[in-house]
Amino acid sequence: MPVTPPPASRSSAPARGDCGVGASWRGAPCPILVMDRDGGVVDLNDAARTLLPDPAPGGGAGRTAPHWLLDAHRGLTPGDAGTGDPAPAAGTIADRAFRAHPTPRPGGEVVWWLLEDTDLRLTERALDSARERASILSAASSALLSSLNLDRCLEVTARLAAEHLADAAVVVAPAQGRRHPLTYAEKGGPLSQTKREIDPEVVPGLTEALQGFPPVPARWISPDGIPDWAVPPGFAGPIGSVIVTPLPGHGIPAGALVLLRSGSHRAFDEGEEVFARLFSSRAGAALSAARLYTEQAAITGALMRDLLPPTLRQVHGVGYAGRYRAARDHERVGGDFYDVHPGADPSQESFVVLGDVAGKGLEAAVLTGKIRSILQALLPLSGDHQQVLGLLNGALLNSHSARFATLTLASARFRAGLVHLRLTSAGHLPPLIVRRDGQVEEAQTRGQLVGAMPDVQASTARVVLAPGESCLLYTDGITEARGGPLGDEMYGEHRLRAALRDCARMPPEALVERVHMLADQWLGGRNHDDMATLALTNPTGNRGRLQLVGGRPGRTAATEGANRENDA
Repeated sequence: MPVTPPPASRSSAPARGDCGVGASWRGAPCPILVMDRDGGVVDLNDAARTLLPDPAPGGGAGRTAPHWLLDAHRGLTPGDAGTGDPAPAAGTIADRAFRAHPTPRPGGEVVWWLLEDTDLRLTERALDSARERASILSAASSALLSSLNLDRCLEVTARLAAEHLADAAVVVAPAQGRRHPLTYAEKGGPLSQTKREIDPEVVPGLTEALQGFPPVPARWISPDGIPDWAVPPGFAGPIGSVIVTPLPGHGIPAGALVLLRSGSHRAFDEGEEVFARLFSSRAGAALSAARLYTEQAAITGALMRDLLPPTLRQVHGVGYAGRYRAARDHERVGGDFYDVHPGADPSQESFVVLGDVAGKGLEAAVLTGKIRSILQALLPLSGDHQQVLGLLNGALLNSHSARFATLTLASARFRAGLVHLRLTSAGHLPPLIVRRDGQVEEAQTRGQLVGAMPDVQASTARVVLAPGESCLLYTDGITEARGGPLGDEMYGEHRLRAALRDCARMPPEALVERVHMLADQWLGGRNHDDMATLALTNPTGNRGRLQLVGGRPGRTAATEGANRENDA
């Protein structure tokens, strides 16, 4: 804290021989000036003589006060002479900071006491710089962590480095094969990215930085040896100073940062090198997190492709369409699934499966993937539904999983204008048959669920579809959807059957879309279970003309003959 000097005596003006401040104050450690009404220096002590230049040989009244002190002196009002406590002035003399306290004297003279606070000013300046850099690091962390996109993170790193640390910046990412991704940025200029083969050895410290070693001092790096690929396109040189610092990551380095400063600007100092390392540590952590997320997203995407339901189409004369909706809107997979495995040729049956694994979410999706893989391995045995269910049941029991599943198996083949189906339900809701005349029938198949008991028994039903007729396989997420006026009533099988009566002659895509639309309307935005539907249709464009048989529309003679054969 500056010490306020004692006020000068106001009893009488000092004698000139007393130098205005008293002979005893000439040896005071702080500079003291006496200035007249016009701002001229009329007297000063020994400390002030050492501080102020002396233009006249012999010294004395020829000295001139600094401009900031003159401005403060001339700004004193006549009323200040009576207060005894005017505001101090502040400024510098020869790179030293002072705070000047005035003591007005009778006759218009003012005694100025100059108390040095250079250390305080330097401390305040350092504190302001530290606050500014902390603010920059905080803003940089927020910007870097706002995105887990790796390219975006590289761009943000280069842009922030060029804006706050240097005139230009280059982010050198780890090599991908034989090429390094490079991200360039200039202060106030454009960003650019490229990949090219480079030789890190030609930039001192770059090879070490890419390996995560501490940076070399900037004074060791000659700007003259910087190659063109390490300079942003369009950078207005010459280069005056260079910093190369690693971008440390989680376990492995995230790359290196090259900072360039133009030769027209001052060189990087030690404090700026430390700040560059602090910035790089935060950027490296963000880049490492983005790279890890990118790798995990790629792995998840590859695994997810095997878990997602397949895209269905017409195969060997039979039309297929399916739709799946996970229990949670932000998820893509769950416990419901369907698959269609086409026969090798039109004479072979296509194998179709729709299932529901107990539970939902990722854990159910894992078991779903396992079941689909097992069924694909059992395709050579798909002609015998009972054998397939038995082998699948044994595999699930041996997997030590506490979950079970319900399934519907179907084998479909198009022949002579008709679609012949074999349907087997294992603990699942029986398929519904939509006839051309709008009648809805239930396939007569029942069975035990899979993965819960040592043995699985199920019955198989045979169904024939004439042109324009469909078979719908569905999971209980449709019929158990809770909604309605009060939000607590299930959609139910009776509503599903009523809806299917209006779906006669529909293509399979329209049929499954309508079922899901009605279930969604019933839910009214409420929570729901996984929902899956799969339609098998004999398209109306298939060979064979519809006839009236026994007064019942919608069936052909061939259909009736096939049904009689099945009944027998």
